[in-house]
Amino acid sequence: MILPLLLQVTPVAPIVKGTALPPPETTEAAVLAPLTALLAALETSDGAAVLAQTLPDGAVTATRTAPDGKPQRRTVRWAEFAAQLKPESGRITERIGQPAIEVDDNAAMIWAPYTVTIDGKLSHCGYDHVDLVRTEAGWKILNLTYSHRTDGCSAP
Repeated sequence: MILPLLLQVTPVAPIVKGTALPPPETTEAAVLAPLTALLAALETSDGAAVLAQTLPDGAVTATRTAPDGKPQRRTVRWAEFAAQLKPESGRITERIGQPAIEVDDNAAMIWAPYTVTIDGKLSHCGYDHVDLVRTEAGWKILNLTYSHRTDGCSAP
């Protein structure tokens, strides 16, 4: 009588990657922490805090489509990016959606949708692609590449 109960299988849908934040104290949470800190630094225009989460030989790259339909790209090293942060430029708030996080040994990647507001007004949206490496000091952001568009954005 107990054997049929043991053999009963209840179907459970798998958790799809990128549909929930990682549990605390996991490798994925440790990988996400530098991006979370970087976004907090953007909000306060704290260039030193940005540099604390990044590696100096890395860069941030923005991609977009020009009005003529041609792809555009701009890349700056982290030091230049951090120096451009000025409180008088307005309060920049970037919120990411559910991230997909991949980790292999000392390399990791985050892929997440985002929205940016400036002084509370929706500015643009897109996807962040962040590559990180594990250092003796923990996970650091090497490069961040993002798409930048103004159409199809949802309010944060």
